[in-house]
Amino acid sequence: MTNSNATDGGLSAEAQDVLDEIDAKNVDFLRLQFTDILGTVKNVSITADQAEKAFTEGIYFDGSSIDGFVRIQESDMRLDPDPSTFAVLPWRNSDESAAARLICDVINTSTGEPFEGDPRGILKDAIDRANDLGYEVNVAPEPEFFLFEEDEDGRATTTTNDVGGYFDLAPKDLASDVRRDIIFGLEDMGFDIEASHHEVAEGQHEINFTYDDALSTADNVATFRSVVRAIAAEHDLHATFMPKPIPKINGSGMHTHISLFTEGGENAFHDGDDEFDLSETAKQFLAGVLEHAPAITAITNPTVNSYKRLVPGYEAPVYVAWSDRNRSALIRKPAARVPAASRIEARFPDPSCNPYLAFAALLHAGLEGVEKGLDSPDPVRENIYEFDEQKREEYGIDTLPENLGQALDALEDDDVVLDALGPHTGEKFLEAKRQEHKEYLVDVSQWELDRYLETF
Repeated sequence: MTNSNATDGGLSAEAQDVLDEIDAKNVDFLRLQFTDILGTVKNVSITADQAEKAFTEGIYFDGSSIDGFVRIQESDMRLDPDPSTFAVLPWRNSDESAAARLICDVINTSTGEPFEGDPRGILKDAIDRANDLGYEVNVAPEPEFFLFEEDEDGRATTTTNDVGGYFDLAPKDLASDVRRDIIFGLEDMGFDIEASHHEVAEGQHEINFTYDDALSTADNVATFRSVVRAIAAEHDLHATFMPKPIPKINGSGMHTHISLFTEGGENAFHDGDDEFDLSETAKQFLAGVLEHAPAITAITNPTVNSYKRLVPGYEAPVYVAWSDRNRSALIRKPAARVPAASRIEARFPDPSCNPYLAFAALLHAGLEGVEKGLDSPDPVRENIYEFDEQKREEYGIDTLPENLGQALDALEDDDVVLDALGPHTGEKFLEAKRQEHKEYLVDVSQWELDRYLETF
C-alpha cells in the first residue's frame, strides 16, 4: 500500500481537492502528523502556502530526534502527506482562519523507500499480507479514558470531576457536556460516532466510533486521543489514556474488534451453520492470536502501568482463552445481529499502545493462524475469574505476563510478532521498553515509603 500524491501531470486529484479545501476553509497552518514507535503523535507545522510542495516534494525533517527512528549519521527523513487524512482541527477553527492536519508516511531519503521504522508503514505491511491472502481487514477499537481536574497551576491531578458509574446520567455524570463537545469535535473531523457513555469507574468514559479498514482506524485512534485531550483542556480538565491511573478501581482498556472480509465483500469470519456463527477462518485467526498473546501483550500493553490493569478482579482479561459468553476471557465472540457483524474482540489491549503496531501484531498473529490452519481451543463459557489454579490447568488456560519485563521476554522469544515489527523497530522497541522497565525497578514508590519508612 503506497501513498502517491503526484502524477505525470503534477498533483493527484486527491491532493488537488485538499488544496481547494484549504482555500475554501481559510486554512493558514497545516500540521503534518506522524507517530514514533512509542505511539506519541509528532507533527511538523507548515504554512498553507507550502501545502503543494508537501504533496509534490514532501517535507524533510531530522529523524534522529524521534524515539526509535534513526541514528544522527542517517537522520534525514521525509514526510509524504496522505491526502485522504486531511481534516480541519475543530479547536483551532474560526471564521477568519483555521488549522488542519494531514497524516504522513515517513520516507527514508537515502533510498526513497518507506522508512522501515515508520509504524504506519509497518501496519501497511500487515494489511498487505492480508490482501495477499484475499482479505480486507476491518477494525473497531473502544478506547476508554479518564477525566481529571487540574490544579491551580494547570497540572493534572487524579481527582475525578464526577462520581458517576456505568451508564450513569447527570448529576452524577458531570462530564456529559464534555463528552458532547468531544463528539462534536470528532464528527467535525469525519468520525461517525456510534455511542458514548460513562464507564464503570468514577471519571472514566468511553466514546465508540464505527469500524473502518485497519489503517484508517489506526489513524482514527491517534486522532481520537489528540481530540479528547484538546477539548478536555478547553474545559480545564485533563484527559488521560493511562491504563491504571487510580489504584484498586477499574482501569482503561481498548477492546479491539477485528474481522476479515473477502474481496467480494463477504464476512470471512461468519458461518451461519457453526454453533458460534464463526467460520473456520475466524477460529484459525483467533487461535493465532491466542498462541502469540504473551508476545503481543508487550505491544498492546506497552507500559509498566499496563500490568496494574491486567490483574484479576477488575474486568480486565488475563487468561489466554476465548468465549462467546463472558468477558473474563482474552478474546470474546460478541453477539452479531447480522452476518456482516461477525467478529472477534481482543479484550486485552489498552489505549496507551501505538495503534499501528498493536493492530499489526494482532493481524500478523491471526494471519499466521490462518496460514497454518491452527485449531482453536474450545470456548470457556464459565467465569474464569472464579477458577483456581488447578482448574485453569485442567482447562489448559495460561495467563498473560504479569509485568512488562515478562512481556518483553515473550516478545523477544516470538519470531512471528518480532517479524511483524521488523528488525529495526523490534530492536528499538525492546531497547526503549527494557530501559523503561529498568527505571521502574530501581524507583521507590510512595507505597513503599508509606509501608516501610517508619516500620523498619
